[in-house]
Amino acid sequence: MIFGKLLGGMFGFGWGGILGAIIGVVIGHQFDKALSRNFSGAAAGNQQQIQQTFFRVTFLAMGKLAKADGRVSKDEIEWAEFVMARMNLTPELRRQAMQLFSEGKEDDFDLDVELATFRQVVGRHATVVQMLLEILIQAAYADGEISQAENSLLRHICEQLGISNVRFETIHQRIKAERAFAGQGGFHQQGGAGGQPQYTPADKLKEAYKVIGVAESVSDSELKKAYRRLMSQHHPDKLVAKGLPEEMMRIAKEKTQEIQAAYDLIKQHRKN
Repeated sequence: MIFGKLLGGMFGFGWGGILGAIIGVVIGHQFDKALSRNFSGAAAGNQQQIQQTFFRVTFLAMGKLAKADGRVSKDEIEWAEFVMARMNLTPELRRQAMQLFSEGKEDDFDLDVELATFRQVVGRHATVVQMLLEILIQAAYADGEISQAENSLLRHICEQLGISNVRFETIHQRIKAERAFAGQGGFHQQGGAGGQPQYTPADKLKEAYKVIGVAESVSDSELKKAYRRLMSQHHPDKLVAKGLPEEMMRIAKEKTQEIQAAYDLIKQHRKN
């Protein structure tokens, strides 16, 4: 099974110092168990099809994104190789991943066909669809920023997968804010373009508001409501109830700690 390894590797990459240290192949393996429980009504063959389709579409779409602005940068290639390394792929799976990435870069490659298959196989499991989108948004940041062409492609992918523009913007802004609030750029800690950005206390505060998902002018009561809503969404026990294994509670706890840190920073600023 490679689905869990992909999840572990990608989320370990995406949040770097905050989550990366606790996410790896072991967590990914445990996620495979969760996947089995989550799709308990499906045949084993269908579970394997979901995993294979996710793997295939991820690297095809990554290749398509890398070529979206006309050329594939060194950072984008290194990013793809870094992801494969973090996934602990066997030599054969690594070869397949690189082949899919290269296929996605071809001018005549039709991603829509693959996305249609993905949507048909995944069906109503919105969390899996969102997982793919989050991975692709991280991929688009490989060379430091999302270009207009990459943004357009991401929106097209969302359209094909039934994700609204509003939902896309919500997910995108959250990922962007989390990267900034953490004071790191994910892959750029590994040598990507531009290095690690520097943030002033004012910048940090702005990103904290974005992490919570509210405007800086929000009232204290509305701020607290938004904070509590986020904490509820990421509550470890609730996530486990949805099918995630108990071993992944550490990930949820790290996520809630990040939300808590943003909220505490805002509260401290408002007291001063």
